[in-house]
Amino acid sequence: MARVEGIDDEFLSWPVVESRDLHRDAWVVALREDSVQRPGHPEEVLRRLVIEHPGAALVLAVDDQERACCIRQYRHAAGGVFTELPAGICDVEGEDPQVTAERELREEVELQAERWRHLLTLNPSAGITTELHHIYLATGLSYADRGDFELHGEEAELETVWVPVDELIDAVLEGRIAESPMAAAVLAYDALRRRGRL
Repeated sequence: MARVEGIDDEFLSWPVVESRDLHRDAWVVALREDSVQRPGHPEEVLRRLVIEHPGAALVLAVDDQERACCIRQYRHAAGGVFTELPAGICDVEGEDPQVTAERELREEVELQAERWRHLLTLNPSAGITTELHHIYLATGLSYADRGDFELHGEEAELETVWVPVDELIDAVLEGRIAESPMAAAVLAYDALRRRGRL
């Protein structure tokens, strides 16, 4: 198939006239307000809110029976318990997101994988946040002790569930699972599987 030119994301920044923190603390997420000038229109300055976020690494861990290891976790901001992928914030400066993914798989669901494959890197909401989601496929799964890591807060209540990948795809397409990294991961997995690229 011929590649369509001019559709790839392009990374740049319009001139920032002023930037001020609205919230910043010891946690990894901050909120700032930028005043941005539209190129070629110096009289037009736009006020934009930006949530600074270091990003997250997520794992679609699939076993030999085509089941995915999922977690069910309470999310206060969204108001409910959601079926998600094992994941964690990329909060170690300079660390490869795959290393973060490997650690989170072990800490959250006590698994390790023989094979890793990068599936996607996504901007979950490019209009408001710097966050990126680095999504990996992990196969060749086996038990791995989480060591001295202790689950706290919402993580202490999480439930691990094994779900056939095809059931996850149906749940996404039927709107029963709306968590975007889960949807992106299982749909990408299915697309690669159908194209014989797994």
